[in-house]
Amino acid sequence: MRLILMRHAKSDWSSGVTRDHDRPLNARGLRAARAMGDWLRAQGYLPDRVLCSTATRTRETLDGLRIDAPVSFETGLYHASPDTMLRILHEANGQNVLMIGHNPGIAELAEALVATPPDHPRFFDYPTGATLVVDFQAADWSAVAAGRGASVDFVVPRDLE
Repeated sequence: MRLILMRHAKSDWSSGVTRDHDRPLNARGLRAARAMGDWLRAQGYLPDRVLCSTATRTRETLDGLRIDAPVSFETGLYHASPDTMLRILHEANGQNVLMIGHNPGIAELAEALVATPPDHPRFFDYPTGATLVVDFQAADWSAVAAGRGASVDFVVPRDLE
């Protein structure tokens, strides 16, 4: 089983949108989302299922990735705790799942899942667009637990510039 755990790309704090949930990506975030999608394709890390927060910035990140896979927009992923994210993942189907969410929960989940963190200076702060690819020896997602993931790859958009 493979999980691709992605934080949304850079959002636009100056957009004039007053609700956090509705904040869009900025121009840099839109470029980063496209670059991350290109990276996923180049590495062969394509999901067969996507779990995405309902926030505008996560939806726009997903759109920018240009990935063709069934999507579940999950209200519970909006600013979710690691426990909530793991519960949602436990219900997933597919062998390769992409989950797009928010900090701090996504960074905390990434740290909790891997047996050994990737050797990357930005892993522990998980900046916008940060993406962890982690593999699990599990029959299905309900068997995924903390500390059991093998880190395969980790990248941030600046690595791709």
